[in-house]
Amino acid sequence: IRVNNRKVLNGVMEVAGILDPSDPEKFADERGIVLRAIDKLDRLGLEGVRALLGAGRKDDSGDFTQGAGLAAEQAEVVMGFMQALGATPADTLSNLRRLVTGSAIGEAGVDELQQISELVTSQGYGADRIVLDPSVVRGLGYYTGPVYEAELTFEIKDEKGRPRQFGSVAGGGRYDDLVKRFTGQEVPATGVSIGVDRLLAALRMKGQLQSAQSGPVVITVMDRARMGDYQAMATQLRAAGIRAEVYLGNPKNFGNQLKYADNRNSPIAIIEGGDEQAAGIVQIKDLILGAQLAKEASLEEWKARPSQIEAPRAQLVDKVREMLAAQGAAQ
Repeated sequence: IRVNNRKVLNGVMEVAGILDPSDPEKFADERGIVLRAIDKLDRLGLEGVRALLGAGRKDDSGDFTQGAGLAAEQAEVVMGFMQALGATPADTLSNLRRLVTGSAIGEAGVDELQQISELVTSQGYGADRIVLDPSVVRGLGYYTGPVYEAELTFEIKDEKGRPRQFGSVAGGGRYDDLVKRFTGQEVPATGVSIGVDRLLAALRMKGQLQSAQSGPVVITVMDRARMGDYQAMATQLRAAGIRAEVYLGNPKNFGNQLKYADNRNSPIAIIEGGDEQAAGIVQIKDLILGAQLAKEASLEEWKARPSQIEAPRAQLVDKVREMLAAQGAAQ
């Protein structure tokens, strides 16, 4: 997953002199050309993009594409943005922060990228899975925050038999102002579009088109400030071969979290509030047994087979695995 933030790019454009926060429409055409140019980096390379930032570019067929008309020093600021990828996420963030110094929106974007980096690091993901990549901009102009693209990195052969990476199967981002354009209401929004045909083709190639019998273990959220801890639980379960996800809706209504788990056909929900964290324990709720007991169990059976158990946090994986095995035996 390659991640960037459009606020950072807006900050770069402000520093380059092609974005005026007091007049968002000013230089709109130039910014559109810059966005499309950066989005073609993989195909055109740095020099091709540099040409589009300036007067324009003539391709091999002789067709000419009009450029953004930036002065050399303006173009260099944008080129610096595309080359800000460092050896580590900290290096990348440092490079970006230096580029947007003096731009409030650019600095806010770097702060958001840093928060994302900290969250994925707490989940145990390294640069082989999730990377901060300034070259990801998404060509459409309505994105307002984080943008991302999902690429499959295994190799395939092209029509000439040459090895190629499979490539992108999804992309999206945050677009908080888009709904306002049509309704006048400010509505936060984020989304992703998935290339279903490409994804199915990839799954077919990898032999992974298998239907799941049940949904993932759902980790409920008692404290939004501890999302890193909850994500770490999901990562730990996934590393053990157990499908898992963290609830990402509004955590205030716990009942809605369990409804979500039911809708996902989840076999288990994990609960860890402040008291549990202080005691070093988690609550593990058997959603399948709970549903069965609610339908048919007597009071004695309910007491004998509780649908929720308490376990030490260190035994999370073992206890979840035991519960899943018991569910499989019962079915």
